[in-house]
Formats: sequence, C-alpha cells, structure tokens
Amino acid sequence: MSQVQIVSAGDGGTPTSEVDTSGCGRLRELIGHSPREFGKNQSTWNLRLLAEVCFEVRIVQQRVSPSTVCRTLRRMGVRWKRAKLWMTSPDPEYAVKKARRDQLIEESAKHPDWVLGFEDEVWWNRLTRPRLSAWTGGKPMKIHVLPAEEDDPDPTAICCYGFRRHDTKKVLVRFVEGRPASGYTIPFLEWLSQVVGREGKRRLVVVWDDASWHASELTLAWVEEHNRRTRQEEGVEITHFELPVGSPWLNNIEPCWPWAKKAIIEPDRKLTAQETTDRVCKYFGCEPLPYLKELVPAEG
Repeated sequence: MSQVQIVSAGDGGTPTSEVDTSGCGRLRELIGHSPREFGKNQSTWNLRLLAEVCFEVRIVQQRVSPSTVCRTLRRMGVRWKRAKLWMTSPDPEYAVKKARRDQLIEESAKHPDWVLGFEDEVWWNRLTRPRLSAWTGGKPMKIHVLPAEEDDPDPTAICCYGFRRHDTKKVLVRFVEGRPASGYTIPFLEWLSQVVGREGKRRLVVVWDDASWHASELTLAWVEEHNRRTRQEEGVEITHFELPVGSPWLNNIEPCWPWAKKAIIEPDRKLTAQETTDRVCKYFGCEPLPYLKELVPAEG
C-alpha cells in the first residue's frame, strides 16, 4: 500500500469545508493506489498530489488545500510514517532454513549441556568513522576524517571472528592476521569447543552465514573428524548450521558490531592496531588473546 507523505500545505488550493463521510471512504481507498495510476510522475503520495487527485476524481466538488486533506487524514487515523527498508533473502529455501534455525534455538534451550551461538567475521577499519550521536551542551562533537599514512606500520583494517552465545548473550572474539579463511575458521571452532568444554558442555551449535570458508571441504572434513574423535573420547561435539543466503537479520551477532565500532573510536585521532584490539576485547569483556594462527593443511 502506498503511504501518504505529509508535507507543508504550500499554495495548493483554498481551504474549504472538511471532506464528507462518503468522501473519506473514497480517500482511504485512493491512498491504497499509486499516484502513477492517475498520471502522476511519482509512486508515493504527498498532500499536494492527494488534493489534486481528490478534485480530479471528484471525491470533492471543488479544489481543496493540502491542509484540508491533512486534517481529514488525521481524523481518519492516517498518519505520516517513515518507510521501512525491507530486506528479503533470495534463497528459495529461506522458510525451511529459518524454521530449522528456530528449531535449533528451541532445542538447545532444552539441553543444559548445549551451547548455541551465532558466528560472524568483521573488519575493524582504523580509518572508517561510524555515524555517531553524542550528548553535548554546546556545538556538535567533531569527528575528524582520518587520512591513510604511508609510514603507518599497522594494517588499515584488522579482522576478527566473533561468537555470540544465545544463553549468556556474551560475545567471544579472536583476532586473525589476514582475511577470513578455512585455516582460521578451524582454530576458532577448536578454541570455542575448548571454552565451552571447560564449562562441562557437550555440544556446540554454531549458526553462521553461507561464507565459503564455512562450507569449504577443509572445514567440513575437520568438523567430521573432530566429531568422530569426540564420540570415541571425551569432548564437545560440533553442530553447524548455515543460514539462508543474504539474511543478516537472522544472525544475532550482526547488531553487535556497529555498537562496538561506535564505542571504541577516538574522535580526533587514529587508533593503533593494539589499541583497536584491546578496546574491542574490553568492550565485549573478553580476555585479550594472541592472534589465531592459520591452520596449514597437511600435504598428501
């Protein structure tokens, strides 16, 4: 349904009596159509267009002003509302995968020795400045644009893996040197299984997106071998589940990253790589640990 966009009345007509009861019903029906159906050059309504079309289709018998239309709409309970950006997933199995995700969440809640969490990777760019609001009694805070420097010994961006536990809501992070890859995914999964294993847990359920390093042959083979070894010995079995394609709203760790990026910035200077990692760990309440070392597959 098209939304009515309330704008200032302007000079669109002369004020007249309010739209009558029968006209209100036709007006409510009108805003469910697109202005383009009436020869207009846009797809959303504003008050001026509504006033024009109301006269053109004889909802009113003489021209009315946008302010008259505004009063009528408010009396009908129609309000100006900001449009919501609606994202959809192109995955044909979206409904099935989402149902499976919800089922895993419910199932893990029934098992005290299970830990379910949401995994994701993120870059911490030392130059990029997040959009930020801050309380101030005077002028708005200035956030300086940071230039790249050739003599800067630190990388511009640093990558880390993150895991948000569904039970405690705690986010666990580990930084890596380089880009996300299967060689880092495996040590991260192994580290997570050790962390929850020390709590007496027996199953780690990892919900993540469809990144190539999650579904690679190397990662899948390692998980299979890890679970086989776990069944024979004592340890934490790993279950992983891939979210539908292009559905970040289903990954509960995603909203954590923007807030953390706002929290760690320094308004007037660039952080060093060490400062960045320290502040991220402090924000999430994690112990600063050495960067994960990349697993190099054995030859042969």
